Amino acid sequence: MPGFEIIGKEEKAAINKIFDDGGILFAHGFDSLRKNFHIREFEKMFCEKINSGHGLAVSSGTAAIKIGLKALGVKPGDEIITQAFNFIATIEAILDVGAKPVIANVDDSLNMDSKEIETLITSKTKAILPVHMLGVATDMNKIMKLSKEKNLKILEDNCESLGAKFDGKYLGTIGNVGAFSFDFGKVITTGEGGMVTTNNQKIDKYAREYHDHGHENNPNFPRGKDTKTIYGFNYRMTELQGAIGKIQLDKLDFIIKNNKLRYEALLNSMGKKFNLRKITKNSETIFDTFIFFEENENLRNKIVQHLKKQGFGTKNLPDAIEWHCASFWDHALTKEQINKTKKTQDILNKAIAIPIWLKKSVKDYSILGKVLKNLK
Repeated sequence: MPGFEIIGKEEKAAINKIFDDGGILFAHGFDSLRKNFHIREFEKMFCEKINSGHGLAVSSGTAAIKIGLKALGVKPGDEIITQAFNFIATIEAILDVGAKPVIANVDDSLNMDSKEIETLITSKTKAILPVHMLGVATDMNKIMKLSKEKNLKILEDNCESLGAKFDGKYLGTIGNVGAFSFDFGKVITTGEGGMVTTNNQKIDKYAREYHDHGHENNPNFPRGKDTKTIYGFNYRMTELQGAIGKIQLDKLDFIIKNNKLRYEALLNSMGKKFNLRKITKNSETIFDTFIFFEENENLRNKIVQHLKKQGFGTKNLPDAIEWHCASFWDHALTKEQINKTKKTQDILNKAIAIPIWLKKSVKDYSILGKVLKNLK
């Protein structure tokens, strides 16, 4: 269930309150004209929710990944290991800092194949960038072990799995940096937006300055005479997004709870007819996507058509596979990298991802499971 499904009177009231309190839409300054700093409040709430030391609200999840890479010291020519099933934004962020994406295949969890990572490490490898896809954690044990052994940085792309955990820790808080997205199709939404998280004060300081044109926001100077030590860019969030983010974050537990009810209804009514996506050991999912595999192409097509006809649709697989599988990204990756992704493409071609919607009831998912069980 994406956050947009439950946008309502609370979000509208939060926006109206901004204008009632002075109408300041910028994150910095204008202190005498405003009553709240919504973005700073959103950051604080977010950190408290996921137990992160620092959080920086930014303009998008893509920006969060790029800022995280910059804050980790990634330079042109560095190699970043990531995975073949993700969204193109991950690759774009790596390329935009001048680094080289190195693609690992996924396993039947549809997350990074931890057995393949070690074979891809070279003297140029700077970081590993696992992507926790569609509500399920990557196995972080192997990745963190390699981080220590090879002195590599870890940036978790958790744009699609806010609220999920691994070994009791929220995803996005295990590596050096976490990146989150709040675009309109994500777990919670601010329309567009993202968050950079870290437990390292130095990383947070760099990220905070870089996303704001290098501003240090030195309390000893007015903003017009602010100090600076680096140049940056503009990846700031607006107060409108911050106000909505606070409301949506309060709804996160409700979203996950209702996802689970529908997910389990579908699972229980389908029986054991299909091979399901592997759920990583020691992980807690957010139940927002039900993924299974079907070898028979004719049956697979029947299932997809039924999902469309009944208003469920699919989520990335197969409807948007070309934007979520590196095999199709010859505009961004070398032929050598693309050729190495065949294993992932073969896995994804057999997968069907059913989105969990609030607009569909628990009973609707139970009925759906029974129908799919009997399709031939």
